Amino acid sequence: MHNAAFAACGLDAVYHAFDVRPSRLPAAIRAARELNIQQLAISIPHKESVLEHLDHVDETAVSIGAVNTVTLKGDQLIGHNTDWSGALKALQRKIEPKGQRAVVLGAGGTARALTYGLIREGAEVFVLNRTESRAAELSKHFGAQGSGSLDDLGDLNPQIIVNTTSVGLRSHTSPVSEQAIGAGCVVMDAVYEPEVTRLLSEAEAQGAQTLSGKWMLIHQAAEQFHLWTQLEAPLEVMSEAFDRAGSNGHSSNLTGPSLG
Repeated sequence: MHNAAFAACGLDAVYHAFDVRPSRLPAAIRAARELNIQQLAISIPHKESVLEHLDHVDETAVSIGAVNTVTLKGDQLIGHNTDWSGALKALQRKIEPKGQRAVVLGAGGTARALTYGLIREGAEVFVLNRTESRAAELSKHFGAQGSGSLDDLGDLNPQIIVNTTSVGLRSHTSPVSEQAIGAGCVVMDAVYEPEVTRLLSEAEAQGAQTLSGKWMLIHQAAEQFHLWTQLEAPLEVMSEAFDRAGSNGHSSNLTGPSLG
């Protein structure tokens, strides 16, 4: 997506993916400095741990407690978070969050971004997670409406459900029961491979509207592109690049929201 956007805008830049083990993150950041790499996209599982290795983190990313975008300014590495705004733009393709009851599934970096963004937009947010204590901590941190286990979804009757767990990633499983999904709600899965997860297929069968993780990935990447270049991202070009990668069997090379 980024390389397609760079080419469309005539920019002399290239985007590469690097697989960095958690124990090697400090070395990877030092290497990025030494190589004068201008921008970094931070993916699973580094979005929270990367904060301590940066020179400055913007106010929004500090509030969220997670960084997915880093820009080199002079000799300073600056951390940002575009997951929250990208996720909201994706949701707004189907629904305006203001005044809606929303449930965030998960308690990792992407869940933090979604909870922050949904509350900022005026939604009533509940956080559900397999480990309830993590959901409670996240809920308390952001002042969400409440928290609980994944099994509590059926009691909440939300208008918006967003899965940020890794359940469904390259496996045909769902984090919640099909019967817990109400007809008429909007269900978005941050998982983008496969593009239609079991959660989304079951939600559609229940009469819900669905949003693939593709759109969250594209919109957060478009926000990254704007931060890096100060140019408007060519959204259609990036969407087509995503589709081409998937049709060629290369979707596993895409980097995007942290899931967990």
